[in-house]
Amino acid sequence: MIALIYLLIFMPMAAALLSYLIGRRAKTARDAFVCLVVVAEFVLSLTLHTLGWGDHGVISLPGICGMGLHFTLDGFRAIYVSIACFMWMMTGLFSPEYFAHYHNRSRYYFFNLITLGATVAIFLSADLYTTFIFFELMSLASYVWVAQDEKPAALRAAGTYLAVAVMGGMALLMGLFLLYHETGTLMIAELPAACEGKNLYAAAICMFVGFGAKAGAFPMHIWLPKAHPVAPAPASALLSGILTKTGIFGLLVISCKMLLNDELWSTFILLVGVVTMFLGALLALFSVDFKRTLACSSVSQIGFIMVGLGMFGLLGEENSLAMQGTFLHMMNHSLFKLVLFLTAAVIFMNTHKLDLNEIRGFGRKKPLLGFCFLMGALGIGGIPMWSGYISKTLIHESIVEYIHGLQGGHFLPGILTEGHMHAIEWIFLISGGLTLAYMCKLYVAVFVERNEDPAVQRAYDEKKPYMNRISAAALTISAAVIPYLGASPHETMDHLTDLAQSFFGVEHAAHVALYFNWINVKGSFISLCVGTFVYVLVVRGWMMRRELSGIRRYVNRWPAFLDLEEAVYRPVLLRLLPGVLGTVCRIMDGFVDVLAKALIAIGSVLAGIADIFVDGIVVLLRRTIYRDSPKPAELEEGNALTHSLGMLLNSMTQPLNKTFRRNREEKRDFEHWLVLKYASFKENLTVIGRSLSYGLVLFCLGLCATLLYLLISAFLK
Repeated sequence: MIALIYLLIFMPMAAALLSYLIGRRAKTARDAFVCLVVVAEFVLSLTLHTLGWGDHGVISLPGICGMGLHFTLDGFRAIYVSIACFMWMMTGLFSPEYFAHYHNRSRYYFFNLITLGATVAIFLSADLYTTFIFFELMSLASYVWVAQDEKPAALRAAGTYLAVAVMGGMALLMGLFLLYHETGTLMIAELPAACEGKNLYAAAICMFVGFGAKAGAFPMHIWLPKAHPVAPAPASALLSGILTKTGIFGLLVISCKMLLNDELWSTFILLVGVVTMFLGALLALFSVDFKRTLACSSVSQIGFIMVGLGMFGLLGEENSLAMQGTFLHMMNHSLFKLVLFLTAAVIFMNTHKLDLNEIRGFGRKKPLLGFCFLMGALGIGGIPMWSGYISKTLIHESIVEYIHGLQGGHFLPGILTEGHMHAIEWIFLISGGLTLAYMCKLYVAVFVERNEDPAVQRAYDEKKPYMNRISAAALTISAAVIPYLGASPHETMDHLTDLAQSFFGVEHAAHVALYFNWINVKGSFISLCVGTFVYVLVVRGWMMRRELSGIRRYVNRWPAFLDLEEAVYRPVLLRLLPGVLGTVCRIMDGFVDVLAKALIAIGSVLAGIADIFVDGIVVLLRRTIYRDSPKPAELEEGNALTHSLGMLLNSMTQPLNKTFRRNREEKRDFEHWLVLKYASFKENLTVIGRSLSYGLVLFCLGLCATLLYLLISAFLK
């Protein structure tokens, strides 16, 4: 198992360098090598499922990045590694045709494989430190996907993506610091016991910003609508389908390991999920760009997943249905976006356009492409017999179960009352209806309506290959998985949730859901009615404009001033915040200067006072303890040296005194002067000797007191 996990993580990273070197000499060989690597990675991921689901322990690489790297395996991790590798395989097989006319393809493949290894490492990580290391590596490597075209729009979107990733990473790191300070561990398996009884809301909020930014949760969702329209479509499929799930993986750790069944935290996740779910659907409904609509749809579907995660915490021990819905919608959304973005890739590589008015009618005579897109659209819309219906039904049923629990007294009313939950249920159903409306909008525009330009429509209708066989196989197989899962939920999807439930901390299986009884189908029917109403009256009416020529065109009615990035983030982060911080820094700098000058002045005053005080002490000691003894009158001053040297100097200066001094009494008596100097020197030596003796006496007294204390302590023991 150890070798297998190392291969899954580090083989794509090593292959990235090889692919780049091969690409410098042979482009076709490079494409074949990359396809071989992603197929091998998927096959390796399938072998994880042959290892069983016992306690595999932790695999460690000590000393790397300071705290070492740690990996583990369970059912949830194995399933999502396989999903990630499946998506990389399908996009890898599709990429040679899509990138045939792109520049810097070797660069794209290099960072694509680096991101694959980092993503697999995140899902296999056993501790949050390992998660963070590969989370940042994944973010930096995937930045190149967004900037691949190197056009101004792509570079601007890539800058937004990187800014959100970096700020989210800094917040995540702060959250890990706080978590480690409170618990002493970052091992995911140890968190439930270590976090019990501790206040971890500050750490959880910081971690939510980091993981939520990658997931696309409100209000950190701004990178998704900007990055997807400019990124290559295969990269968009991975960004939306898998990279957002690494953020959800982090949110699962917080909600299922750190703050399991915490009402306040679960309510927060639920409410953020509701806003994200509805806002994303609304943005997708207004969009007239094919890929931007899918990007906003990803925001909405992340909201659905977060609603399920919030209900998982609120339901306590009765959370099995919410767990199943959350996990399955994670998995389903990955598959939906793989199909939908590969469909967008086919459209773009044939038309080089994404505006609905320009690609209108492209798929009218392309039944295979229409079938594949329809599978993804019906799946994400939650139509019965497709997999999205199963996961959305489970999440909806968890909401209904909580409402019934409040009504029956099984759950005590908390932050959210019964009225609040009814409102959340209706927002859930309306958001599902909006999903159907904007997917219907895309399907009708591309596969039903005719292009307003007859010449363009004739070009679209020409019977010529619009994708090769490998690309068609990748797209068709991906699309076929969706109805297969939806038509056999008990044999497939229920089994997958049984394998994944240990990661969520769910020990007992949920009751068997009757997916196709009227109570559950009713929710899908309500969403279908809402979607039909919105499409007919809003999309076909208000969101289309008839031109003078009589042609009806799709119009983006979303107000420009509601662009969160342009209206709030860029003005605040790039203009307002630097100005405010600059002013604060200038004020603080001036305060430091004033403080320094004040401290110097105060210090001078204190030093003067201390100097006067010391002088007073010295004078007092000289008059008391160190008082000089009176000299006997008969004591002779000086010594032989001072007398001899003084007489010599007097004799040498006598001629000068006769010449320059008129009064002999004005001459200097060197003998007397030397005697005074000698007396002063002798007195200073006496004072110094007395001070040193006094210090030694005090030292001896202190030493004796210390020894006495040690003896008494030893005796008392």
